[in-house]
Amino acid sequence: MRTVVFYENTPEGTMEKMMEVFPKHQENEDQFVNAGKIIGIGPFSVPGQGAMGIFTDRESAEEFVKNDPFVSEGLVTYTIKDWVDDLEEK
Repeated sequence: MRTVVFYENTPEGTMEKMMEVFPKHQENEDQFVNAGKIIGIGPFSVPGQGAMGIFTDRESAEEFVKNDPFVSEGLVTYTIKDWVDDLEEK
C-alpha cells in the first residue's frame, strides 16, 4: 500500500519564507528519492495551493514529514493518507 502526504501552506508559508527554507527541504527530499522511498513529489500547479508526495509506505511518509523543515518551521500543515494503488500489484 502506498501513502500520500498532502501539504497545505500556512499563512506563515509565504513564497519568500518557503524559498529561504527550500534548500534544507530539498536535502531531505533527495535522501528519500535516492533511497527509493518517494514515487512522486511536488507542488500543485497553482502557487500557494500546497503540494503532495507519494511514498512507498506509511513509515517513509511519516519519517519524511518528521524531518521536513517546511513542517518544523510551520510553513505547511499536512495530512497523511494510505492509498490503495490498483497498479501496484500488476
